[in-house]
Amino acid sequence: MPSLSLLIKPASGGCNVRCRYCFYADEQQNRGTYSYGLMSEETLETLIQKALSYATQNCSFGFQGGEPTLRGLEFFQKAVALQKKYNIHGTQVANAIQTNGLLIDESWARFFHNNHFLVGLSLDGTKDIHDENRLDPEGKGTYSRVLRAAQILTAHQADFNILTVVTGKTAHSITKIYNFFRRSGLLYQQYIPCLDPLGAPRGASPYSLTPAQYGKFLKTLFDLWYRDVTAGNFIYIRYFENLVGMLLGRPPESCGLSGQCTVQHVVEADGSVYPCDFYCLDQWKLGTVQEDGFPALSQKEKALAFISSSKSLTDACRDCPYFFLCRGGCRRDREPLQGGGTQENYFCPAYKAFFTYALPRLQEIARVLGRAQRGSFL
Repeated sequence: MPSLSLLIKPASGGCNVRCRYCFYADEQQNRGTYSYGLMSEETLETLIQKALSYATQNCSFGFQGGEPTLRGLEFFQKAVALQKKYNIHGTQVANAIQTNGLLIDESWARFFHNNHFLVGLSLDGTKDIHDENRLDPEGKGTYSRVLRAAQILTAHQADFNILTVVTGKTAHSITKIYNFFRRSGLLYQQYIPCLDPLGAPRGASPYSLTPAQYGKFLKTLFDLWYRDVTAGNFIYIRYFENLVGMLLGRPPESCGLSGQCTVQHVVEADGSVYPCDFYCLDQWKLGTVQEDGFPALSQKEKALAFISSSKSLTDACRDCPYFFLCRGGCRRDREPLQGGGTQENYFCPAYKAFFTYALPRLQEIARVLGRAQRGSFL
C-alpha cells in the first residue's frame, strides 16, 4: 500500500518578503528559469489526480514557495475539492503550508481550520532578530504582521507551528527568543540552520551560522527545553523530539536524520519535479507531472543518482560514536561532492559538541517515556 509525499510551489519562488538568507532565491539565480510563475489549475488537477491514483495509504500535500499564499485562497479551495474528487482509494490525505504570514486573514485562518491544514509560520523570534533579515520589498520589517498572523491563526484554532531560521545572531540570542515564544504561547517550534549561497564559502555571509555558533545554540536551547519538559511544561521542538523518538526505536520524520536522501517530489509551478527543495536546479530535474507518473519519477536515473550520492559518507563519519543519531546530517551541509559522494557535514563539530553534552539527558527522557509506554513526544 504505497504512500506519497509532495512539496508543491503554487507561486514558484515568488514572494512578498525579501529575506536576506533565502535559499530558494539563491537557487533561482542558479538555474535557467528564475521563476515559473503561478501554477495553473490544470497542472494542479493533473498532479492531484496522479498522486491519488498512485497513493493508496497516505498522501501528503505540502504547499510552499516562495510564498504559496500569493496564488490566492481560491486555488487552495480548488485543491481540497480536487483531492475529494480524485481520492478513489480512500487514501488518508494530509495538507500543510509554509507561509510568511503576511496575507493571513480571517478567511485564510478559517479555511485552514476547517480543512485541517497544518500551518508553518516563519517567525525568527523577537522584533530585532526577525527584522534583521525578514524585510518586505520596501525594506521594512515584517515582525508585527507575522505576529498578527499568529494571533489570527490562534483565534481560529488553526494548527500551526513556528519555523525559525538560525543565523549567527539568532544563535547568540536563543535564550531571549525561546522565552519570548514561551510567553507568547508559541509552543510548537522548529529551528533550521541557515544556508550559505550555493558555491559560496561557508561562514562568509553577514547572516552565516558557524559550527561553533550552532553548537552553542543547540546546547543552550536544549537546556531551556530540558528544564521545561522535566518540570512538566509542554514545549515541542522538532529536532529534540526526533532524537528522543529515535532513541525509542522510531524512524525519524525529519529527512536530515534519516541517513540518506529520498525523493521528496518537489513540484514547481510549471509541473517540473525535483528530488529535494534544496536542489530545484536544472541538473536535478526529474521530469514533469504532465508527462510522468508516480512512482516512475523516483526510479529515474537522476533520482537514483541523487539518493546514491547521499549514502556515501566518510569513514570518520561512520566511525563516530554519535552516528546512530546524526547519520551524517543533511546532504546540503555535506557539499560539495567529492569522488561521487559527500564530504563531512559542515556542522559536524557542532553536532559532536551537542551530543557529548546532551545525550545522557536525551536517553534519560527516552527511558522515562519508554517506561510510561506513551508516545506524546512524537
